[in-house]
Amino acid sequence: MEILRTEHLVKKYGKGENKIIAVNDVSFSVEQGEYVAVVGSSGSGKSTLMHMLGGVDRPTSGKVFIEDNDIYRMNDDNLAIFRRRQVGLIYQFYNLIPVLTVEENLTLPCELDGRKTDKGLVWELAGVLGLEDRMSALPNELSGGQQQRVAIGRALITRPAILLADEPTGNLDTRASNEVAELLKVSNRKFKQTIIMITHNLELAKQADRVLTIEDGRIYE
Repeated sequence: MEILRTEHLVKKYGKGENKIIAVNDVSFSVEQGEYVAVVGSSGSGKSTLMHMLGGVDRPTSGKVFIEDNDIYRMNDDNLAIFRRRQVGLIYQFYNLIPVLTVEENLTLPCELDGRKTDKGLVWELAGVLGLEDRMSALPNELSGGQQQRVAIGRALITRPAILLADEPTGNLDTRASNEVAELLKVSNRKFKQTIIMITHNLELAKQADRVLTIEDGRIYE
């Protein structure tokens, strides 16, 4: 079943001689449970694409559908609610709240949405992430790899339609990168999570079901 589709997606910045086309007429779809990697060099448009897929940055033209919802027909308030519930975001820099514990960071999306936290899922995720004994720790007491694991768990806690990962290993050493790569595979297989990962790491990309290349704002299979 198709879970995400883009139609002629375009993002432009500036005007006249200063105009930059960051994403140029991109159309593709992703099936539910699929693990897709988007690779490209610096400046190729991959992060801009991810921000539009996740409802973070409105396109200049074109459409993004998630579970058949044309997300950019929503107003900003409804889009923010949809994004919080249906899109899990993982960034290179973990974006954890420094004064909250691991458990509090994990459950923050549910708290913000006014929803009751599924404690069973919280501790299941903690086990998968290897964080059972770190749930009361603060982010500054964790390694980089552990912080990224918390970020992955936080993105999964709402059982989103799609999980978007932007260079998830870009700030980690080799060992931690391998651990995060394995966790993404586990998330895909154990939780049937649909994942779109933006990366310049070709070895990491090879672990996905499908690899798309973006150059000069255009997608190639």
